[in-house]
Amino acid sequence: MSRSRRLSALTFALVLASAFVVAPGGGNAQAAQASPLTTQTARTHQAAQACGSTNVAQNRPATASSVENGGTPASAAVDGNPGTRWSSAFADPQWLQVDLGSTQAICQVVLNWESAYGRAFEVRVSDNGTSWSPIYSTTSSTGGTQTLDVAGSGRYLRIHGTQRATGWGYSLWEVAVRTSDGGSGPVVPPTDPRNPDFGPNVDVFSPSTPQAELQNRLNVISARQHTNQFGSERYATLFKPGTYTADVNLGFFTQVAGLGLSPDDVNLNGHVRVEADWLQQGDNPNNLGNATQNFWRSAENLAVTTPPGQIERWAVSQAAPYRRMHLKGAPEIQLWNGGDGWASGGLFADTKIDGRVVSGSQQQWFSRNSEFGSWAGSVWNMVFLGVNGAPPPHFPNPSHTVIGQTPVIREKPFLYVDATGSYRVFVPALRPNTAGTSWSNGPAAGSSISLSEFYVVKPGAPVATINAALAQGKHLLLTPGVYHLDDTIRVTRANTVVLGLGLATLQPDTGKAALTVADVDGVKLAGLLVDAGPVNSPVLIEVGPAGSTANHAANPTSLHDVFVRIGGGPQVGKATVSLRVNSNNVIGDHLWLWRADHGNAVGWDLNTAANGLVVNGNDVTMYGLFAEHYQQYETLWNGNGGRTYFYQNEMPYDVPNQASWSSGPGTLGWAAYKVGDSVSTHEAWGVGVYSFFQTNPSIVASRGFEVPDKPGVRFHNLLTVSLGGVGTINRIINNTGGTSNTTTQVNYLPSYP
Repeated sequence: MSRSRRLSALTFALVLASAFVVAPGGGNAQAAQASPLTTQTARTHQAAQACGSTNVAQNRPATASSVENGGTPASAAVDGNPGTRWSSAFADPQWLQVDLGSTQAICQVVLNWESAYGRAFEVRVSDNGTSWSPIYSTTSSTGGTQTLDVAGSGRYLRIHGTQRATGWGYSLWEVAVRTSDGGSGPVVPPTDPRNPDFGPNVDVFSPSTPQAELQNRLNVISARQHTNQFGSERYATLFKPGTYTADVNLGFFTQVAGLGLSPDDVNLNGHVRVEADWLQQGDNPNNLGNATQNFWRSAENLAVTTPPGQIERWAVSQAAPYRRMHLKGAPEIQLWNGGDGWASGGLFADTKIDGRVVSGSQQQWFSRNSEFGSWAGSVWNMVFLGVNGAPPPHFPNPSHTVIGQTPVIREKPFLYVDATGSYRVFVPALRPNTAGTSWSNGPAAGSSISLSEFYVVKPGAPVATINAALAQGKHLLLTPGVYHLDDTIRVTRANTVVLGLGLATLQPDTGKAALTVADVDGVKLAGLLVDAGPVNSPVLIEVGPAGSTANHAANPTSLHDVFVRIGGGPQVGKATVSLRVNSNNVIGDHLWLWRADHGNAVGWDLNTAANGLVVNGNDVTMYGLFAEHYQQYETLWNGNGGRTYFYQNEMPYDVPNQASWSSGPGTLGWAAYKVGDSVSTHEAWGVGVYSFFQTNPSIVASRGFEVPDKPGVRFHNLLTVSLGGVGTINRIINNTGGTSNTTTQVNYLPSYP
């Protein structure tokens, strides 16, 4: 909670640390009239107590709203010379700004005023020099030398005056800024690549692990996570190269992965499976075959040989990738419960399945760069991109969208153990015009990074330490758990890898973004879940700042298995935009952006969220894009040259009434996929929008897709569905396509225009 702070009569001190908080200090009556706009925590209080002596503002770039004359420049307030000063024009308001060069954990700022001082002013901080947060405010300053102890973080510090104490301007001899680490920065612990500390929720098995011990551990995790849909537990089970016998029955928030350079380096005799056996389907309490909530789990980089004659089952819905896998022995893999169970979407990527894939009741599925013995089944939307063994294209009956090659892709980075026993991360190369897996015809192209170049992060690590590691050029390996963030994780260097294990979860608690990426080449974000916090974040993940213009075609940033959740968990979650892409040439490789339709604190006015994805960059490509239940445009695409291969959407279930849900005059509701009016080139394949207006079945959406009618904007194989006939979508795209409602629940359109 916020609390007032006392200020000494001759001092005014200010600190920017990761949570913008105010620590107690000594002082007199002046303090009661100061208004610190921060929240106290024990950690930042301790940081303030350990304040260093180095002035990190000295000789840093300084700017100002104005100067009195050429002899009083902004730089004079940070030159270390108490005989020179900055002074402003004789008007209100005025400001002085210092660029500290990087985000700093600051614990003290000293202002040495000349006789022309500010009576009312704020001290503000910013990460980008554009968006400012006040951390201190007073209307009764008495000038002199003022020192303030607080805690927060920022690269830029601004003294913003709103009322002069004299008829002159604002005048400062010196501004000093001190950090909680004395200017040296947080200490980033080294990583031993042969013996890394992955924390308690990562199990690493070797062929020498007793089979009973291995199976018992897998069973314990499976039982714990079987129905633990919104719990905080996270697990990764990793297998070193070799041969094993095991039955891996994956529950929520669990990753199973091999530690070989090829999937065939880890041979598991048994199963790696997901069962639909816990969630009631329909009105029958004995029918537990519903897979529509089998989310948040993954299998990666393993070869699996099932016992003779036994099938494999992967009955999942969103955020459950089956990636870089080789299923050897099974005659088939079933993507639902094998009977009458519902299932609602999943991913095969870089995967080889020697037998047959049977999709059964799966409503939609995306397969990319894979190899199948054969495929059987279709419901609404099956998309095959660069898949050897795909069925022939025959949209809409069956609804198979088949594209021969993936235009450009980088596969997901992964952890492995080399021949010397050292841990490394393999970063697959960017590949154009591909079909089939990256590995089945020989070693995959790419590069390898020693784990010694990573900061292995565990829950509870200060964001200041994480950002210090990134600033030093380290990569991040986030171990399983929930990371409560009081500041933004900022990726600023090209080619940085941020890799999560066990669906490592980032939760911003103070309304900031969870993670931002600078407009640089080749950043890889992989294996992350971002869970919105209780204070609304304007954006949760941002790739490139607003106005990004650089061309990254030769080395794009890529996002792999990156998921966002708004609400549903143990707390209310709020965020205006889940993912905003401002950089050019970004690749999205399996994204699920979800405003929760069930769970805790779910409601139209509770887990508020306007947009799932906003794309402002040019030449951005999305492979396997899932965006659901947002309250305005669920996907808003403003950049040119965009491409989407597979789109799955459900409109919000909980629209209370028609009047509260409209994008403009004459339009009912919001389109689920909006291409901006100024866009001249955009293309999409295999895209579906569904309605289920459960709260008010009379709700109508004018259309599923809304695009400008231009020759360069083309859509292929579209559909809309009224699930169970609950609610209406009048048209598929613009004013074209049939009406999906109780009478006709599913409508298809092979192309537009």
